Amino acid sequence: MAREPVLKSGSDAETRARDDALRPRRLSEVIGQKAVVERLRIAINACKKLGEPLSHILFDGPPGLGKTTFATVIPNELGTTIQMTSGPALTKPADLMPYLTNAEEGSVLFIDEIHRLPRVVEEFLYSAMEDFRVDLVLGEGLHARTVSLPLKRFTLIGATTRSGMLSGPLRDRFKMHEHLEFYNDEELAEIVRINARKLQTPIEDEAAWEIARRSRGTPRLANARLWWARHYAASEHEGAITLPIARAALAMAEIDSAGLDRQDRRYLEVLLDVFGGGPVGVEALSATLNLAQDTLADEIEPYLLRAQFIVRTPRGRVATPKAYAHLGRPVPSAKSPQSQADLFT
Repeated sequence: MAREPVLKSGSDAETRARDDALRPRRLSEVIGQKAVVERLRIAINACKKLGEPLSHILFDGPPGLGKTTFATVIPNELGTTIQMTSGPALTKPADLMPYLTNAEEGSVLFIDEIHRLPRVVEEFLYSAMEDFRVDLVLGEGLHARTVSLPLKRFTLIGATTRSGMLSGPLRDRFKMHEHLEFYNDEELAEIVRINARKLQTPIEDEAAWEIARRSRGTPRLANARLWWARHYAASEHEGAITLPIARAALAMAEIDSAGLDRQDRRYLEVLLDVFGGGPVGVEALSATLNLAQDTLADEIEPYLLRAQFIVRTPRGRVATPKAYAHLGRPVPSAKSPQSQADLFT
């Protein structure tokens, strides 16, 4: 079972349209990830001056931090085209061939969730990435022969939430490997203000900060919560997003002061009430919550770990005193900071 969305803004197509409308178009418009932006700027300028294709790039990090945004900004900077697909859609080499043969000189091929490529497709990519050619086997049995098909020099951009699941040979063929970090509140508040202007929605500075503080360091969540606050303001008030309106909108969406939604709190409640605060393995949590392990590992736990609501130990997940305090529970004596430290010894 996938993570249950707390803010439902329509169909997937509508969500993609919203994200596209708010997405930066150039590197100069990207807020945050300054070191990544600077390295990309240098790499793009260098490939233009040298007349070479941009090196293959792998972006990794939790969902919603801008991997797809960077993938769409780069071809705009290069003045070239982009083809987009995803790992689950490429089940065999034949699925990949149209993208490779249609690639233009210097164009970009973006594969989202690249860690979900089958191994046979990964191996098919090796020569395409390194030598810009693919080897095709024509015929069968004694009449089989191998034909080498040259490709235009393209740039492969991969995005993954789990770079460790890529095979070593595929990972090594990416000359640039950029890890995206969570954003701070100041960066998110600026993103909220900029996107409110794009949506032609007046917003108070304090309201932008309130939305930013409750967005868990993630631009995608900040955009979703801005979108909801905009709808709430248009429906219940005069359209402008003030601090009281932002707080009321987020409260209606069950997003608390720490930015945790209903599902995050349910995770903590199960960890505290069912498993006594841990330690507990992800398999047991997954079964109790009726959520896929990938959903827990990729979408729920990264922020809970970063915000220190939970810690991960060799024996499993453990709730911290901060988690008890956030849910208004007393910390059992066995869960004191000193006893938690013993888990690591």
